[in-house]
Amino acid sequence: MTTELLEFVGRGIEARRDDAEFDDLALRLFAYQFANNRPYRLLAERRGRTPANVSHWREIPAVPIAAFKETLLAAEPIDSAIEFNSSGTTRAEHKSRHFHPDLELYDLNAQLNFKAHVLPDREQMPLLVLFPPRHELPNSSLAHWLSLMVERFGLPGSDWFVSNSSGLDAPRLLSTLREAHQPVGVLAASFGLVHFLEYCQDHGERVTLPPGSRVMDTGGYKGRSREYAKDELYTMVTDCLGVPASHIVNMYGMTEHGTQFLDAVLRDHVRNPAAGLVRYKVVPPWARSLVVDPETMVERPPGERGLLLHVDLINRASALSVLTEDVGHSLGDGFELLGRAQGSEARGCSIALDELIEAVRGAAR
Repeated sequence: MTTELLEFVGRGIEARRDDAEFDDLALRLFAYQFANNRPYRLLAERRGRTPANVSHWREIPAVPIAAFKETLLAAEPIDSAIEFNSSGTTRAEHKSRHFHPDLELYDLNAQLNFKAHVLPDREQMPLLVLFPPRHELPNSSLAHWLSLMVERFGLPGSDWFVSNSSGLDAPRLLSTLREAHQPVGVLAASFGLVHFLEYCQDHGERVTLPPGSRVMDTGGYKGRSREYAKDELYTMVTDCLGVPASHIVNMYGMTEHGTQFLDAVLRDHVRNPAAGLVRYKVVPPWARSLVVDPETMVERPPGERGLLLHVDLINRASALSVLTEDVGHSLGDGFELLGRAQGSEARGCSIALDELIEAVRGAAR
């Protein structure tokens, strides 16, 4: 199906959302993964879902995102596959493992998504990255993603300001920003962005970047001593760098799914500068996102919070339907990310993981 998927994704972000074609591709992928991904098949059978009785993409059983830490979710041999790992927050924590036989589909989706939401008004610009490059973190999907954007969209002057060996080089970044004579894009994992902004505040430094400059961040907002609210962090960006809220784009992506979800705010602003800013994540035509009850998996009404569930055609060789541990609510043509699961929402994640573990253990007895 790779050729069909490449053609489908290659139509781009602006393509008409063809629900019938998406449904056909998703159902055929489910049948393929059911036949070739044993842990996924066991979970689906435990839920009474098989290609024989699943007739719509909404009925495809979702794996809990933590399953990528607990078992091998691969529908094809992994010997020569590209492996992406999650970072993990503790040494003892298992890391997610997601295998891609090749990156052609992954890279196509990533470039189309980035261009539409971070560079909707231009083809290229200097890109300044606050994260280690691919060669330092070869198993990091984010390092690969950012390196790909620099290679495809970065003008001369693009550079990297975080390394594994020496961390964030805040003085050199500040100097580079001061010398900028054309719009630049700052691409940052949020912890790098937070630490740079704290450095500027601690040293009384401010920069007014050339008009048209933008910031893209991804991840959480924890600084050296505390965690920032998203709006608070973006106010710091405007105060320290002179970049308006309309030009700050958050990217929500994970090791466990191939599609990234980016804020529509800059894209919408370019289309209509007079309109108010509404920050929500865009779901591209090759994915579908649901907001579901954490225990029943029933879709929540528009505006009500629940767990985010993504059906992602880019997950061609693993599991295309993934239940996350993130909470959100539907908004516009996409969703708003509200944070991590807590309380009953977190219990719903645990229930889903327990179900998968029991299915695999039961088959091994």
